[in-house]
Amino acid sequence: MDQFLTYSNERALREQVWKNYYSRGDNGDANDNNANIARILKLRRERVQLMGYDNFAEWRLQNRMAKTPERALALMNAVWPAAIARVKEEVADMQQVANASGKTPITIEPWDYRYYAEKVRQQKYDLDSDEVKQYLELGNLTQAMFYVAGELFNYQFSPITDGSVPVFHEDVKVWEVTDKTSGEHIGLWYLDPFARQGKRSGAWASPYRSHTTFKGKKTVLASNNSNFVKPAPGEPVLVSWDDATTFFHEFGHALHFLSSNVKYPTLNGGVRDYTEFQSQLLERWLSTDQVIQQYLKHHKTGEVIPAELVAKIKKAATFNQGFATTEYLASALMDMHFHLADPEGLDPDQFERETLAKLNMPREVVMRHRSPHFGHVFSGEGYATAYYGYMWADVLTADAAEAFEEAPGGFYDKPMAARLVEFLFAPRNSMDPAEAYRKFRGRDASIDALMRDRGFPVPEQAKKP
Repeated sequence: MDQFLTYSNERALREQVWKNYYSRGDNGDANDNNANIARILKLRRERVQLMGYDNFAEWRLQNRMAKTPERALALMNAVWPAAIARVKEEVADMQQVANASGKTPITIEPWDYRYYAEKVRQQKYDLDSDEVKQYLELGNLTQAMFYVAGELFNYQFSPITDGSVPVFHEDVKVWEVTDKTSGEHIGLWYLDPFARQGKRSGAWASPYRSHTTFKGKKTVLASNNSNFVKPAPGEPVLVSWDDATTFFHEFGHALHFLSSNVKYPTLNGGVRDYTEFQSQLLERWLSTDQVIQQYLKHHKTGEVIPAELVAKIKKAATFNQGFATTEYLASALMDMHFHLADPEGLDPDQFERETLAKLNMPREVVMRHRSPHFGHVFSGEGYATAYYGYMWADVLTADAAEAFEEAPGGFYDKPMAARLVEFLFAPRNSMDPAEAYRKFRGRDASIDALMRDRGFPVPEQAKKP
């Protein structure tokens, strides 16, 4: 859907696709989900009231990093004004491009946003994604991740090629992970990089076995899984910058598994608004000078990616952040408001419209997940009152990245890396996340770094998350 709305020149078809997609579960027919939403909200409220809580959000967030719905809302409301203000700027840029096209005059509608945003991106940044790919070869990226793990965690990755470790598919490769200094065995790391029939889509990390010392020490079996297209023999696997970032992200989860030092198996879990933080943070090492100079090389010539191309990539990082932040925050805010509202007699469709109107939701943008098909929140409880967690983790990520930027050794500063491992990775869920972050940073995180990251103005009195 995104690709069609971005690249199709047929405006009428874009409108049809957009309306069909965003009206799923909201057509007043047998598949309409509004009554289901109302019943789910009512049953959730009834259940937590039996335990003495006023609402589902209050119960759910008690063991999350935010602790209360008020703190989660405070973070979202602090970012929201800058996000919708940026949308106005983005729409103005797109309207200018549309007006200059020489075609019948139009007003930017939601089904035009991605299409004209891409036109603006091409004009402003002149970034050729195919050119970038030539410097992002999968084998080099894998070695880059090993380098980062060695510098930060003191890990050594050694390939196991003798068949001594069984795998479920010939494409899966295995490395032994050891401590570089002592040689101690940490665990095994499995990489399943290619798409195939029957494999789920996307990219993810899984622990086949987690660290524990309860009833004897068990070492880690960690895996990373992707869906890159398998090349012909002898051909390289070239990936986009976004996919390279995701590759580093998922490796961050694997490092989180591998670095665990907890006693009890149940402490290897985590809370929803914290578990993405470590993996998001590791993404930042992809664009460090050490990785660029050693591993981002042209797959044919071996030349390092040009500095001007890297500059374009970094400059484009804040592009379209109004749209991205607003569509996400609208869903996160609706999730929270739904679970704070009295569900008795609630009309979800009307409640969604009225709540977004109070928030001054730009008409050119729609929620990332409209309520009738918001599976994260209503097909299960995993993200119910927790969709805000992505932004909470973003705040921690941006703030921690600035801690490394400010350190004498930058992103490879040894004392900072030691605190990273000791307080943010190794404890897993055995230490309160807020306390762990304060031990690492010396203070609570603020939203300043996040706002800078997204190219938004920093509030005069930034709120702590």
